[in-house]
Amino acid sequence: MAAVVGGVQESQSSENSLEAEELARFAVQEHNKKENTLLEFVRVVKTKHQVVAGTVYYLTIEATDGGQKKLFEAKVWVKRWLNFKEVLEFKPVADA
Repeated sequence: MAAVVGGVQESQSSENSLEAEELARFAVQEHNKKENTLLEFVRVVKTKHQVVAGTVYYLTIEATDGGQKKLFEAKVWVKRWLNFKEVLEFKPVADA
């Protein structure tokens, strides 16, 4: 199946790939700094990506909050050639 430039695609590699896990941990850390919370990363549940000026990763992340496991959705924008990554969005999954 050919990649569609700009289209959101399911990631074909293992959903717990090192890259996805690294980005998920980064998203949790950035969220904790911004919101002064103490979420702890557990695992990556699902990964999608979109090729734009760089790549936007859509991550579903399991993290603990006060000992309770919760699901969050994060969007992380990566431009590898600039050593750039930014969390665009981090929010709880409704009805998790």
